[in-house]
Amino acid sequence: MTFKKTYFILFLILFLIEASIAYFLKTGFIRHTFGDFLVVILLYCLLKSFLNAKPITMAIIVLVISFIIEFLQLTPFLEWFNLHDNTFAKIILGSTFHISDLVAYTLGVITIIIAESKLKQTNF
Repeated sequence: MTFKKTYFILFLILFLIEASIAYFLKTGFIRHTFGDFLVVILLYCLLKSFLNAKPITMAIIVLVISFIIEFLQLTPFLEWFNLHDNTFAKIILGSTFHISDLVAYTLGVITIIIAESKLKQTNF
């Protein structure tokens, strides 16, 4: 396991963007769709900061985690863990299932794979 500063800096930047979206925007495309697109990239950058795995492997892991969390929203999982009144948990884990979120996650992961392949081609 090696720490990759570049991925961690990207994670921090994306975290600030996501926090700003959550704080300032309560509705709309950017809050509900673009935020979901960015969150998979954020999670990817966080994991790549600490884990040495192939980009495609890490991207698939991130997609699976995202899908699991989204499908958990079909259940009362927040209530199971007594988090149904926790605003932070609702923002991070979500509380309502939307197929459009699955599309946003998938597009985010496709973006990751394309970006990583372009970086590899340029030997960055």
